[in-house]
Amino acid sequence: MGQYLHSIDDKGRLILPAKFRDELGDSFIVTKGLDNCLFVYDKKEWAILESKLKQLPLAKPEARAFVRFFFSGGAEISCDKQGRVLLPNNLREYALLDKDVVVIGVSNRIEIWNKDAWDTYNEQVAPTVAQISESLVDLGI
Repeated sequence: MGQYLHSIDDKGRLILPAKFRDELGDSFIVTKGLDNCLFVYDKKEWAILESKLKQLPLAKPEARAFVRFFFSGGAEISCDKQGRVLLPNNLREYALLDKDVVVIGVSNRIEIWNKDAWDTYNEQVAPTVAQISESLVDLGI
């Protein structure tokens, strides 16, 4: 959980919050996420996601597209001694990460957002949160 404002340096490195580094372990997976952010998983959570994605029907074009989306963008990453991670260029480009970013904890994953995109997303979602929560009640949540 939590939300942290950080910056990416000129070399494409980002300091991950210590709280998240401790939970991620020595190496972890970063991949293209939904809503043009990056998803970060520890190896245990990645294995769970990978197992679920393998169960999708290969004959369905949507399933193949979704699996390709997640796995083609994935990279195994480690932190250096200063707690920095070097985000691959293709992932920085996908999520429009240039300088200011927001790192958030979302249950079983971490998300890395372009700060402006995160602010816009929150402005759009905030007025509808009550309505969203009502629709989730129908799902038993």
